[in-house]
Amino acid sequence: MSTNANHLRELADRYKEAQVAIDVGRVFESDKTIINYENLGLGRIIYQLPTTLCEMFLNEVFKKNPIETLDEDTLETINRFFENNLNVSETSRKLYVHRNTLVYRLEKIKKITGLDLREFDHAIVFKVAMMVKQYLDSLSTAKY
Repeated sequence: MSTNANHLRELADRYKEAQVAIDVGRVFESDKTIINYENLGLGRIIYQLPTTLCEMFLNEVFKKNPIETLDEDTLETINRFFENNLNVSETSRKLYVHRNTLVYRLEKIKKITGLDLREFDHAIVFKVAMMVKQYLDSLSTAKY
């Protein structure tokens, strides 16, 4: 969904906005049916980055091990941790695991990636890296 066109001259720009909203939404908001162009946020920025820059960023962030090293359960833990605003107690409750189990998993992630997701700066870098990876994956599946 793009902004309103108040004049015929603006129609082409609004069409482009709608197309970007669809493309970015397909990658980052696949669970939603309506995507507002004005609320694309970080997805819009990542969508406009050259793929070579994205790959360089991923290599920089995951120097120790590539993101593919993380299994599905670990990625689920990370996603839940982010959904619960980096709150260990709430995340452990939602995952039905003991708090110490979650702390152990986060330590394991730190050991694999070098990023401590309990630290805000590390969590942001990891979240952006996951979005960049999602974007690159969408490009590779779209080509085939």
